[in-house]
Amino acid sequence: MSWRDSDVLWLLAMVPLLAGLPIFAFWRRRRAMERFGDEGTVRALVAGRSGPWRATRAVLWVLAIALTIVALAGPQWGSRTRVLRKRGIDVVIALDFSKSMLARDVRPSRIDRAKAEVVRFVEELDGDRVGVVAFAGETMEFPMTTDYAALALFLQDLGPYDMPVGGTAIARALTAAERLLERAGRRGGGAAEAPPEEGTQRSRVVILMTDGEDHEGNPVEVAQRLAENGVRVYVVGIGSRTGEPIPTYAPDGTWTGYLRDEQGQLVQTALTEDNERQLREIAEATGGRYFAAGRGGVGVDQIRAEMRQMHQDEQRTRRVTVQEDRYALLLFPAFLLFVLEALLPDAWTGRWRRRRTEAGR
Repeated sequence: MSWRDSDVLWLLAMVPLLAGLPIFAFWRRRRAMERFGDEGTVRALVAGRSGPWRATRAVLWVLAIALTIVALAGPQWGSRTRVLRKRGIDVVIALDFSKSMLARDVRPSRIDRAKAEVVRFVEELDGDRVGVVAFAGETMEFPMTTDYAALALFLQDLGPYDMPVGGTAIARALTAAERLLERAGRRGGGAAEAPPEEGTQRSRVVILMTDGEDHEGNPVEVAQRLAENGVRVYVVGIGSRTGEPIPTYAPDGTWTGYLRDEQGQLVQTALTEDNERQLREIAEATGGRYFAAGRGGVGVDQIRAEMRQMHQDEQRTRRVTVQEDRYALLLFPAFLLFVLEALLPDAWTGRWRRRRTEAGR
């Protein structure tokens, strides 16, 4: 036999004190009766006998309190085997929407290819919750959902020129992804989803897709914090080492040339060795992997293989032995004792009334 909260049993030390309260009340009534007048005369004037009934009610009350305290301590005996299953994976896709993602070293462009691959990736998921963090200098978030069509529509209508602040802030993106995962964990599901069963848990993954040109913050430090919370980060580096000019577009989408600096020189974007090193550190800090995008894709096929392996792990079950709670076996009798104590009278007057009636005749 074990206890869920054995500290509550210390309250049993108060039971003798509670048992003394009815005795003290009886003594007070006895003293009051002696001061009122002759004991025999007073007893003759009192209707019925109250002593046995009050003693019975006191005993029932004390027993009910003692049983309630023991029940609150959570007695446990016996055991059963439970099967715990994990319930899918929570995925946040952090996609770089900086203007350098307009480069065409990946066809038709880095951003268009990345969006197409992300949409294809989520469409092949089955029940996993997915959120999106679109980032440049600031972030835009799409909350965790299983409505993949709505997510695809969000990505379809968004481009680098829609971002309020330019640049690339990978640390901000990872922090936003962390917030999405935390909110999803607190809710346990969306409004249309049933809350997860007791004992279940979800694996959590962040897929970071960027050309690596980080302009602020310390993304490796944020990745280490994610790892402490059990989040794995997969990183896809998009771009070439040789450099690529960044196209510019008019508000109506017309190509207007290439981005130039203040001296009129073409601005080149490249996935440099230093950028790749940082992206590898982000992935390795969380137990994830780094993938370099090729000209024909952006690496989501490799991530899909990793996710498939994670799903196989999710399908495995583990059995745990748990103690059976038995507090109800004590709490129900305590409730009955409280009810019985409330129903019993303070005194019984039936026989006393019959004797007074007979004496009056």
